[in-house]
Amino acid sequence: MNSDLLHIEIQEFINNNLNSDLSALVLKGIPFESVDPKLVIEQIEAKKRSRKKLPTWFDANHIYFPNKLNIEQTSSETTAEYKASLISGQHIIDLTGGFGVDAFYFSKQVKNVTHCEINAELSKIVKHNFEVLQVPNITCLNENGIEALKRIDEEFDWIYIDPSRRDHSKQKVFLLADCEPNIKTYQGLFLKYAKNVMIKTSPLLDLSATLSDLKNVKEIHIVAVNNEVKELLWILERDFENEVLVKTVNLQKLNSQYFEFNFHEESKAIANYSEPLTYLYEPNSAILKSGSFNSISDILKVDKLHKHSHLYTSESRFDFPGRRFKIEKVLAFNKKAFSKEKITKANITTRNFPLAVKDIRKKLKVKDGGSVYLFFTTNLNDEKIIVICSKI
Repeated sequence: MNSDLLHIEIQEFINNNLNSDLSALVLKGIPFESVDPKLVIEQIEAKKRSRKKLPTWFDANHIYFPNKLNIEQTSSETTAEYKASLISGQHIIDLTGGFGVDAFYFSKQVKNVTHCEINAELSKIVKHNFEVLQVPNITCLNENGIEALKRIDEEFDWIYIDPSRRDHSKQKVFLLADCEPNIKTYQGLFLKYAKNVMIKTSPLLDLSATLSDLKNVKEIHIVAVNNEVKELLWILERDFENEVLVKTVNLQKLNSQYFEFNFHEESKAIANYSEPLTYLYEPNSAILKSGSFNSISDILKVDKLHKHSHLYTSESRFDFPGRRFKIEKVLAFNKKAFSKEKITKANITTRNFPLAVKDIRKKLKVKDGGSVYLFFTTNLNDEKIIVICSKI
């Protein structure tokens, strides 16, 4: 960490060039002899990437940013705030602290936070930033989190861990056994030192396969932001042996969407089926990831169009965790029938349909956009249909 980067004239230069062409900036020359020009460029790149993801850090003065890879790998403030809402107590230890966004939000919920980061440079940066942000209840340890846990040798209310999803060659991985540290190896240790453990993993993990790798799982949280699944959270509780609750959330600026179900009840749940009625519903990405296709029909009392279509319908309108549409007309998938509707521009979605969107556009000569929504899918009689909708 080069503290010269925090000098006011360099900070002003960084802020004034957030939208500059960095290649041109390098060619022009960085006008400061006390710092390596590469470090200034790194600060500009990292701060620019933080604008939407980390507004608290972006807006604060004298924040020191790590390299852009650390920014890419850190939680967003949106997901960090959600994680913090799940915890309580006196003390949490973050074993893989990184840039400290999660720890920052944990500090708002518990009395003491211990932030472990094995990278000395990053640990120093995080400690500086917490001082700038005036967060007095976080202790930063430049130490391997597992070793710190053993050394401290006391019980915490929570352990949080976000294992690195990069291998020794810096290639991306996502399976628990390939991440560092290996959760399967250390989960017993975690539950020895904390009653509650929260593990953040890649959204690519298969729920059933991962449940067979983990013990004492109480909850799985599938966290999406603006309909993009960002992370899976696994809540372990010491000695917990009951049914696993799956909680899906789609975080949005307005009207965040929530749905939960018992994981092992999904296979027993019975979906109702019908032809398209008055309204059509498309589940959000968190629900699609959860696989709760029968539970959502059973719990919310909506009918499914087909076993594999994952679209739902009802006669009356109600809140649904996903997109909602008014059905205007249903057609058989037929070029001649469709041409009579004189639709030349529409938003197209396929569910359980043999053609890709680009092929449909080419076949039916439909451009992208507009206020019409077309769903190409299969109904309960295995017939290919087009559902013409307007969004509500």
